[in-house]
Amino acid sequence: MDLVQGGEESSIVALSEELGVSEMTIRRDLDKLAGSGHIRRTHGGAIPAERMAFEFDFVARRQSNRAAKQAIAAKAATLVQEGQRVILDTGTTTLELAQLLKVYRDLTVITPSLAVASELQFSDGVQTILLGGALRKGSPDLTGIVAEAVLDMFTADIAFQGADGIGLDGAMYTADMQIAAVDQKIRSRAQQTYVLADSSKFGKTALTRHGFLHDVAGVITDDGISSKDRQRLEKCGAHVIVVAV
Repeated sequence: MDLVQGGEESSIVALSEELGVSEMTIRRDLDKLAGSGHIRRTHGGAIPAERMAFEFDFVARRQSNRAAKQAIAAKAATLVQEGQRVILDTGTTTLELAQLLKVYRDLTVITPSLAVASELQFSDGVQTILLGGALRKGSPDLTGIVAEAVLDMFTADIAFQGADGIGLDGAMYTADMQIAAVDQKIRSRAQQTYVLADSSKFGKTALTRHGFLHDVAGVITDDGISSKDRQRLEKCGAHVIVVAV
């Protein structure tokens, strides 16, 4: 059980080799642990019971540039104070931030992301409010007029958003029109908003433009951004915060 709890997913083969017993023995032990609620069985092994695994394309996106996303999230976490109300938008970098916020003792997190809510659900010090809405196909996100209407019920001290692309004129883009509408609503409900975007997002566009960096408190990115691109963004009024990876 300790081995399973310590990793992402433990395979039957790996557990068999680690413990020096047959795969049949491992299967029986995993079945017993699953029956008692300690783990969750998967096709080829097991995962910890408290980790609700969302099987979406989202998983592959999360691994892309993960070191940069983790560094960005670490910087974002320093902006969050105990007792605050925080909106965490959908996205893989905000999910990395959610992992860091689990240890807070007094925090309220509002989110349209099932993945973020799952990450925070066992944190004793974090009250998690999951917005309603339509589940976006292929991603653990809630969107639509219900999500927007529920957001009107709340105000927040700080919000964190991702982006599918950021133009060098400071324009923020997303590939989904409904996500764009939710993003705009989130900014209107928070006293300040930070955009979390790894350096691969700059110079890219997507279907929907939903705002500009000069409308937010800042954009946090990694040191892969070129000095030329940073200067162009700052000339457009963006506050660019660069973290080392």
